[in-house]
Amino acid sequence: MSNYQKDPDAISRLTAEQYRVTQESGTEAPGTGEYLNNKQAGIYVDIVSGEPLFASSDKYESGCGWPSFTKPIEPRHVSELQDQSHGMTRTEVRSADGDSHLGHVFPDGPSDRGGLRYCINSASLRFIPRESMKSEGYEAYIDQVEDM
Repeated sequence: MSNYQKDPDAISRLTAEQYRVTQESGTEAPGTGEYLNNKQAGIYVDIVSGEPLFASSDKYESGCGWPSFTKPIEPRHVSELQDQSHGMTRTEVRSADGDSHLGHVFPDGPSDRGGLRYCINSASLRFIPRESMKSEGYEAYIDQVEDM
């Protein structure tokens, strides 16, 4: 098992937007994220720690303006915390080891797939296409990604 952690070198390579989102709990503008319309098979990992977060097979079009997923690929890599900011109570989603802000989870996802919507900022993610998963060390998750 890989050892995922908050990596100072990775943090130093983040763009201003990636830093604002992951390290300062920012939110990218709706409809602007790099992965919003990505339909490729693969997995999404924390841009800082590399820990596996979401699979393309759990991604769906929610219409909210951010990439949406029905569940994490590996629940222990995703922490959920109460967020009282902006005058509302929400559930913030962070990577467990990298401690990156990812987005929020809401109870309005597809009911036939668990009912959750993980609304995630593209800026906190790195996408690894299915064909690169083995070479990048994510072979264990290939069975959770749909065939092309």
